[in-house]
Amino acid sequence: MELNLQPLSPFCAVTKNPFNEGDKVVSYLIQLPSLEIVRHDVLLEKNPEFTPEGKTACSWTHLFKPRSKDNSERDLKMNAENLFMTLADPQNEPSVETVRLIQFLALMLERKKVLRPKGLNPEKSKNVYEHAKTKQLFEVPVGELSAEFFVAVQQQLTVLVGEGKPKDEVPSAVSAEPVATK
Repeated sequence: MELNLQPLSPFCAVTKNPFNEGDKVVSYLIQLPSLEIVRHDVLLEKNPEFTPEGKTACSWTHLFKPRSKDNSERDLKMNAENLFMTLADPQNEPSVETVRLIQFLALMLERKKVLRPKGLNPEKSKNVYEHAKTKQLFEVPVGELSAEFFVAVQQQLTVLVGEGKPKDEVPSAVSAEPVATK
């Protein structure tokens, strides 16, 4: 899964004022009516004034850190791994929808051996994963992997990556009669 999204904005989407280092910021991934995915960053105090145009795929709260200029091209490419690392950052406060997406991404990245399961936290409320490259630990809330869970994740992913292309229909009737050969 690969998305091309804007990196963290240096200013609030509501006030257009620049963020200061350490400001609490709510970031949203939103699918516009045109089906384009955009990111909006809003100062936490101005969040009640923010009314997104389109479907919200997920949101998370974090402290603003000005980005360095050296990795600007890499920051533009968002794949499943860095989406997980962004959403699951221990300093972020994820929403209910975002927790579901984090749980799904953790499962997917565990299968790809990007994350290694390390068991449960002492309270047994979160799964602990180690990022293979950085050795950073992430705690992901334990959740029930029900059909409803996967339907909700599918809806979120549809907002993020769009509908899949319909598969060509396979002919439903194939002649069972033998072909005569000479």
